[in-house]
Amino acid sequence: MQSIAKYKEEIASYLSSLQLEGQPNELYAPISYILSLGGKQIRPVLTLMATDVFNEDPKKALHAATAIELFHNFSLMHDDIMDDASLRRGHQTVHEKWDVNTAILSGDAMLILAYQYFEHYEPTIFRDLAKLFSKTAIEVCEGQQYDICFEQRTDVRIEEYIKMIEYKTAVLVAAALKMGAIIAQTTAENGDQIYNFGLNLGIAFQLLDDHLDAFGDQATFGKRIGGDILENKKTFLYLKALEKANPNQREELIRFYATATCEDEEQKIERVKQLFVETGSQQASLQLIEQYTEDALQTLERLTIEEDKKELLRIFSKELMNRQM
Repeated sequence: MQSIAKYKEEIASYLSSLQLEGQPNELYAPISYILSLGGKQIRPVLTLMATDVFNEDPKKALHAATAIELFHNFSLMHDDIMDDASLRRGHQTVHEKWDVNTAILSGDAMLILAYQYFEHYEPTIFRDLAKLFSKTAIEVCEGQQYDICFEQRTDVRIEEYIKMIEYKTAVLVAAALKMGAIIAQTTAENGDQIYNFGLNLGIAFQLLDDHLDAFGDQATFGKRIGGDILENKKTFLYLKALEKANPNQREELIRFYATATCEDEEQKIERVKQLFVETGSQQASLQLIEQYTEDALQTLERLTIEEDKKELLRIFSKELMNRQM
């Protein structure tokens, strides 16, 4: 088994070597641009790691890992348009650097290119990869639509929120791992268990991201603390606070989230965070993150692989979930 750093090095090197050139240049330049911005590249690393875990050369998974990263960046490109975001990883978003129409079309091209990378595999593996990828892609779209719908709703339930982040975030993590299992041609049971590991870890990852948005350290979190609060996002923290609040606290929370703009943004952030603490929502959030992380780790015990390989997956999980906690 390789180290996690080695997987990161391999995928970064491979992605930087891609020749995504063609005509018209305006279609392909934005693709190269967004890939050049880097990012954590967690998903392609997981594809290489899973392939190695099941005793296949991780280099065989580079094409599938590239497909996953292309799809992830395609979704980010379109998300930025929907959110009217001006920055991505500290740089101009594609629709700001070029224009909205170019960003939509280049994003579409990325999705098609992602499918083409599966053509490097033999028919049986290609079929299974493409089938999983199609299922995952539509689930990500469903998750994004749920997220959009939640903005207009006042009756979002916690179970619905968990389903939304499962589709929008976790299924792609799970699919990245299962692709490694497909490429290694391990048992169906192993493929299902590594998928479940990724699903639980992905939900925990997104819950942690939401938690850090309110209670993280801005210097290490990488973006403004309280962004979700200012955008009135109905995260677990907000939904749980509503559930546990007394009438006065509930009325105050609803009032804060009823307006799109706020004269004193810092006051809103601080008071809402205080309400999250007062209602016990902050503590409940940490407990739920721990629960999903533990569920992911328990799934590893059902994998029929060597103990040292399980330990590598445990180490990765801990590294992922210990960020700025």
